[in-house]
Amino acid sequence: MLKKYKIKNLNVDIEPHEVFLDKLAHSKEEELGLSEKKFEVPLKEKISYLLFCIFFFLALILFSRVFYFQFFEGKKLYTEAENNKGSVNLIVPTRGIIYDKNMTKLVLNSAAYDLICDRARFSFSSDQISREITEIADTVGLNPQDITDKIQNTDSSEVLFADNIDHEKLLLLEAKINAFQGCRIQQNTARDYVLGPIFSQVLGYTARINKDEYSTSTGYAINDYIGKTGLEKYYESYLRGATGQSKSNISAAGLPAQTGSKLGNQVLLPPEPGDNLVLNIYADLQTQLYNALEKSIQKMGGKKGAAVAMDPRTGAVLALVSYPSYDDNSFSGGISQADYDKIVDDPNKPLFDRAIAAKYPTGSTIKPFEASAALQEKIISPNKQINDPGYILIHSQYDPNVVYRYGGVEAHGLVDMRKAIAVSSNIYFYTVGGGYEDQQGLGPQRIKKYLSLFGWDQKTGIDLPGEFSGFIPDPAWKKATKGQSWYDGDTYNLAIGQSDLQTTPLQVASAYCAIANGGTLYRPQIVSKIISGSDDSAKTVQEFEPQIIRSGFIDPQNLEIIREGMRDGVDKPYGLSAMLNNLPVSVAAKTGTAEIGLVNHYNVWSSVFAPYDNPQIVLVVTAEDVNGLGAVTLPVAHDVLQWYFSKK
Repeated sequence: MLKKYKIKNLNVDIEPHEVFLDKLAHSKEEELGLSEKKFEVPLKEKISYLLFCIFFFLALILFSRVFYFQFFEGKKLYTEAENNKGSVNLIVPTRGIIYDKNMTKLVLNSAAYDLICDRARFSFSSDQISREITEIADTVGLNPQDITDKIQNTDSSEVLFADNIDHEKLLLLEAKINAFQGCRIQQNTARDYVLGPIFSQVLGYTARINKDEYSTSTGYAINDYIGKTGLEKYYESYLRGATGQSKSNISAAGLPAQTGSKLGNQVLLPPEPGDNLVLNIYADLQTQLYNALEKSIQKMGGKKGAAVAMDPRTGAVLALVSYPSYDDNSFSGGISQADYDKIVDDPNKPLFDRAIAAKYPTGSTIKPFEASAALQEKIISPNKQINDPGYILIHSQYDPNVVYRYGGVEAHGLVDMRKAIAVSSNIYFYTVGGGYEDQQGLGPQRIKKYLSLFGWDQKTGIDLPGEFSGFIPDPAWKKATKGQSWYDGDTYNLAIGQSDLQTTPLQVASAYCAIANGGTLYRPQIVSKIISGSDDSAKTVQEFEPQIIRSGFIDPQNLEIIREGMRDGVDKPYGLSAMLNNLPVSVAAKTGTAEIGLVNHYNVWSSVFAPYDNPQIVLVVTAEDVNGLGAVTLPVAHDVLQWYFSKK
């Protein structure tokens, strides 16, 4: 039966459509009764057009849907796809604690919560997005327009919608967070500064990272916190810790998705908490010094000042105060623009750290250093007496008929070096500094040389940002800067701490440490050590040993004479620091008063070290722009040292 279907000619290829058309043609011929056989029958023209129209219509529908998904739903679908596959987020580590010398906590951590949202999810306008923004704003208590502005003005992929969300709103947000696609609640660390303004200039504060900091730092999210000032900034790399990573497994519907045996976030890399700082500063001493300075300045009608306490044996900073100050808690919690403008616009500049950055003339505070230079250069014996009639008269080198008068506060009669320091004789130090009659003077170059050795034209290297390097004028500088020659009067003014001399309270305190300890200039150090772990299992990461900047530049026997002169300033009847003579220990001191260009307005200094025979503390106090010559800084030194040594 199958033989009749056998194809004889195997060399002819028959395509399937030929078989189909041949069968169709055969049927058509039989239907029409045609005697002539045809191999194929063409389709009707109408059927061709109909098939084309159907194909075109289907293609149009297909391309329309592609266009719609691409241009109208593209960002939404992209976000859902990203959510569906999950995203890697940074886990903020717990920031390190800061302790005082006695392990009293100066900074505490508390949990803070922020609402972070994907910008792409909200970066286009639609009624649905507008409703979601409004609902989010109502939940966290914000204005919807504020959130919209953040979306439009943020370049990063994530936007901080709300920060430091309070507990009540946080509970409500947690209940609704799954409905806000592309959003998550991120935990941060809020800093609580225990003593507020008393420590603000030392500790500084943390705040949101800015674009410049973000671009130059690693391991930070765009909405992260970073140390901005003080120790928070200087030791950021230690306090920060190491950032962790987690992967959020979320479905396209915005719900936690199952990943293996886990739901929601999966920790890829756990964070490492930051290290802790232990300071050389005593919190109680810092508090006493700040309160005493504030009280004395306000009593005398002043508004600004600074104080530094150091251990002359090591260079450890025991207290560092700048007044007025600010409350760093205002910044750590997120300060409003109005409050920030109020602080910035305050003419007393509370953000300015006067202890390390103020540019002050020293007045008579310079005299012990000038005396040590004169002894080291052997231009005068410490026992030689110079008459102090209350003034000296200097004839002009260009016109002998022109006479300049340089005065002192009062006439002291015959004074040697020790008494000149005790009574702060301007006439003696005019003579030693600039020369007079038969007495050779140091001159500006040698004055600058020794002030530089004591560190008055260089940063001390303290572990705080923003330190001023100091400045000592000389003839070359005046010629280059002012186009003027250096005159004898310039040397006389420099010899008593006036002129264009600029130093900081920290530089003065560091230099007096060298006098107190016999000739060693130490680098001031605030942090004693860095530790890791909790209080009961802490391990030392780094301990800071005393660092010597230089030593031996003044012979110890010469410094002993300076020390005796400062001691006479306290225990002799004529001493200007006699009010300190009733303290529990013997002390040595030097005062200073610098003119500031306003009539009857001065910067006032007191510099003290104690106990005299074995110095443990150097205390320098300065009050800025004081009206009149009343005692301002000596009472501060008295009250603080009275408390300090009574407590011991």
